[in-house]
Amino acid sequence: MELVNNKYLLNGGIDPLELCREYGTPLYVYDAAVMERQYRRITAAFSYPKLRIHYACKALSNLTVMRLFKKWGAGLDCVSIQEVQLGLMAGFQPDDILYTPNFAGADEFDEAVKLGVKINIDAIPMLENWGLHHKNVPVCLRINPHLMAGGHENISVGHIDSKFGISIHQLPHVLRVVESQGLRVEGLHMHTGSDILDVDIFLRGADILFEAARKFPELQYIDLGSGFKVPYKPDDIETDVEELGEKLSARFETFCREYGRDLTLMFEPGKFLVSESGYLFARCTLVKQTTSTVFIGLDTGFNHLIRPMFYGSYHKIVNVTEPTFKPRIYTVVGNICETDTFGIDRRIAEAVEGDIIGFYNAGAYGWMMASNYNSRPRPAEVLLYNGKAHLIRRRETVEDLVGTQIQIKM
Repeated sequence: MELVNNKYLLNGGIDPLELCREYGTPLYVYDAAVMERQYRRITAAFSYPKLRIHYACKALSNLTVMRLFKKWGAGLDCVSIQEVQLGLMAGFQPDDILYTPNFAGADEFDEAVKLGVKINIDAIPMLENWGLHHKNVPVCLRINPHLMAGGHENISVGHIDSKFGISIHQLPHVLRVVESQGLRVEGLHMHTGSDILDVDIFLRGADILFEAARKFPELQYIDLGSGFKVPYKPDDIETDVEELGEKLSARFETFCREYGRDLTLMFEPGKFLVSESGYLFARCTLVKQTTSTVFIGLDTGFNHLIRPMFYGSYHKIVNVTEPTFKPRIYTVVGNICETDTFGIDRRIAEAVEGDIIGFYNAGAYGWMMASNYNSRPRPAEVLLYNGKAHLIRRRETVEDLVGTQIQIKM
């Protein structure tokens, strides 16, 4: 969304105020052109020919969005059996889906086997049971490399105290299990966190997996996860995926020569692909001045965008209705009956009741982490595609909230 002739416009000259009038607020809007730009950028960054990008659909699993990534050539990274089912509904072939759950029950793994998707195992007990039930089904192993990486402790998942993955120090145990049960390991995987800025983190992780890979002679692919940082603030720093592509392509080619054949290099970005494509628009319901603070109150809250409260994440916030008014210092808050703060002491064009307030970088983990807390329905979703706005999820209603409830006689 850019300011053009003192008016905020979305890609293709689409007026966000018109979308809010048509579909109501709060409203999520995604730009397919930005998603494609990000996908093309990462695929172009690597010279290594056997590159495979799997879209981490936990970031935004709307079926229409998933179909777009399939159209562009991506595979799919799924962390639940339900995401696998959605992926199949979206048209992905089972072999294009990697199922990477955490503490999933055996029933989920059994269903994944039936569906024919690639399976990633991140715990030794599950690996020990694999030979008893699915000995002939190849697996990928999620390795915890013990690297502390990520922009917040809640999104750092590759350190020594993380619940994710099999410790690299437990590799001898893993090898004994694989050998004793005759298991076939077709892939190695790691994911160290999100918002990783330093390219060297990825390179160090790759070196750890390369060393481990030499112990598994039947590998088909190595998956280095994701965690690429995207810019949130003006002039913000982001992961240099072009530098990563150049350095890692060379290292991967060298490793494959030493390994004896070319493997597939895989990544599974989510936020990198969809974060910058998304906006959340909300209506100012009240401007409230206290003895120390001026609040902009909105018709949304952390029930619709939890990331600022959960991760301390930053989202650029603007007054879409009156972008040229003199800025004031506001704290932007939601309508949930909890401390519900989107931004503190932000310079925003002076707002009044009824103005539309826009949040940037709302494409990833916005709608997906939304809830019905305070019994408020979740927003509609609109996709900008080929110059037009398409409703891809209607707004929930009170009837939706009670649709799964069963009334009993009192």
